[in-house]
Amino acid sequence: MPTSPSFSLLKETDRTPQQWEHLITLSGELKAAKQNGEEVPRLRGKNIVLLFEKASTRTRCAFEVAAADQGAALTYLDPTGSHLGYKETAKDTARVLGRMYDGIGFRGAGQETVEALAQYSGVPVWNGLTDQWHPTQALCDSMTMLEHTDRPPHQLRFAYLGDASGNMGNSLLMAGALLGADVRIVAPEKLWNTPEVIASARRVAENTGARITHTADIEKGVADADFIHTDVWVSMGEPPETWAERVEQLRPYRVDAEVMKATGNPDVKFMHCLPALHNRETELGRELFERTGLEGLEVTEEVFESSQSIVFHQAENRLHTIKAVMVTAFEA
Repeated sequence: MPTSPSFSLLKETDRTPQQWEHLITLSGELKAAKQNGEEVPRLRGKNIVLLFEKASTRTRCAFEVAAADQGAALTYLDPTGSHLGYKETAKDTARVLGRMYDGIGFRGAGQETVEALAQYSGVPVWNGLTDQWHPTQALCDSMTMLEHTDRPPHQLRFAYLGDASGNMGNSLLMAGALLGADVRIVAPEKLWNTPEVIASARRVAENTGARITHTADIEKGVADADFIHTDVWVSMGEPPETWAERVEQLRPYRVDAEVMKATGNPDVKFMHCLPALHNRETELGRELFERTGLEGLEVTEEVFESSQSIVFHQAENRLHTIKAVMVTAFEA
């Protein structure tokens, strides 16, 4: 029979504001325990499977190290490692994996796939990225912001620049709503979150006091911000013929030194979920330079490598937050 495990994490609103803050607090405790050599494995005897349709660095490594630290066994299935989508439906795959494993980490294109895994597996399922949501990243970003400010969650002020219509725009908007923060989506209107996502975030904000702003005005959007977020504008999964239009739309929203200065906040920090196209030292970076003439795309090398950048603190926190998500899934 289909089930819906209460400790799956498919999108941010699977958690209440109180549960979201509990995950952040637990992440900090687990981080301190690991650093102090005092970690207590809570997942001994658990078997976890990672079902990844999309390649990954941070998400995969975070799940694997988190499982190892906590005493769980882990299986990794890469895009060619299962029959999912080719010879077997998500519903059937879920019913097989749910009989062998205690939890499933998924990373792929369709939100409907991770929803089906959660509905039919009978075990907790964790969304490591789909086209619509990236909740483990947004949890990490929430933790990282709170580590780098003295402000309580409801006083956070952060802006997301770029394409807000995808997973990171949606997830940061919703995470900010859960925190009761001051969230600014700064993007061309055509690339804002969908009306449905905005309405959902506003419903959460009614209870948390979050302030939600959508604007195409960069100076207005970043004024007084404590954190500036962005994400890649294009990916290897998109046809090259779409790149020129996307770059033209988003060029004004590139995070450079002027954008950071426009915040008026000398302590403002830069954040990016990574990987970032900040120079020509990658195959895609070189190809985009040839097409656009931009040395860095969504962020300049100057900002990325500056003291304002906390992207590698952010990357490390994927481990601690994913660990917290898995631990809470099996709490009594």
